Amino acid sequence: MADMTPPPGAAAFLDAHGWGGAQILPVAGDASFRRYFRAIDGAEKGGRQAILMDAPPPHEDPRPFIAIAEWLVAHDFAAPAILACDLDQGLVLIEDFGDDRLREAIDAAPDEELSLYAPAIDLLVRLRAEPAGPVPPYDRAVLKREAGLFVEWYCPAVGIEPDLAGWDAAWEAVFDHGIAETPVTVLRDYHAENLMLVGPARSLGLLDFQDALAGHPAYDLVSLLQDARRTVDPVVEAAMLARYRAVADAGEEFMNAYHVLGAQRNAKILGIFTRLWKRDGKPHYATMCPRVWTYLERDLAQPVMAPVASWFAANVPPALRGDPLALSA
Repeated sequence: MADMTPPPGAAAFLDAHGWGGAQILPVAGDASFRRYFRAIDGAEKGGRQAILMDAPPPHEDPRPFIAIAEWLVAHDFAAPAILACDLDQGLVLIEDFGDDRLREAIDAAPDEELSLYAPAIDLLVRLRAEPAGPVPPYDRAVLKREAGLFVEWYCPAVGIEPDLAGWDAAWEAVFDHGIAETPVTVLRDYHAENLMLVGPARSLGLLDFQDALAGHPAYDLVSLLQDARRTVDPVVEAAMLARYRAVADAGEEFMNAYHVLGAQRNAKILGIFTRLWKRDGKPHYATMCPRVWTYLERDLAQPVMAPVASWFAANVPPALRGDPLALSA
């Protein structure tokens, strides 16, 4: 578990920006080096509160988060306002969207799952309509590098010596489908644990978008509907895809992109979750891999993925598709 002791400079930073004496309480860490705290000011100042992001250099750079937050707000998307920052310390004070996450809202009211997911789909339709923000391209080189995390980390963890040349060739055969003719801003971690329900209207607030790139609009749909952290029923996935496609006029080639990027993302996540266990001492990520395999196999079953599906059939037997920690025992 991450150390949730506030960083040494937190109190002085808050004091310098008008939050002196605020109580600093842990909120969460994540898969990176970033940590989050809630700063709670006293009732004499209105009982205000904000989120303190600790993004310690050199491991983290908060500037992309700040730049993308400002771009999103400028385009009428609900990203947290930046209240103060100290780039040298990696401290950023941001608007507090509260604790009402989409994930817990769905878990508490499963009968409302479709209606709760619907605004998240509609937001992506709106995002698709905007030219890409000032972010790097999500190009073939990035897709290839990310997919390679599977053969770099997952395969050796479960005792597989993969056909690396065949791996590269299989993905090269499908990546054209995942490259957008007109790129849009891709938030990349657009899922139920990063979507907040804000205020009485429970409008969607966005978090964890600092790694945004300019790429295919299908990618964020995959993040949401093939969520590595909660199981999305295929019926829900199909209904939400239909909602998006009806409004965005997304045809069969869009669905090819969805499955290519779905397979790429899920292969990447299997590699990342294995790395988080093996390198970073976070074994609970390995336990989420069976869910990710379910999504990956769903994508591999699509005709567009035939070259990659053939590679998996030849290199990764079904018995080695699961929790890498358990399989390595």
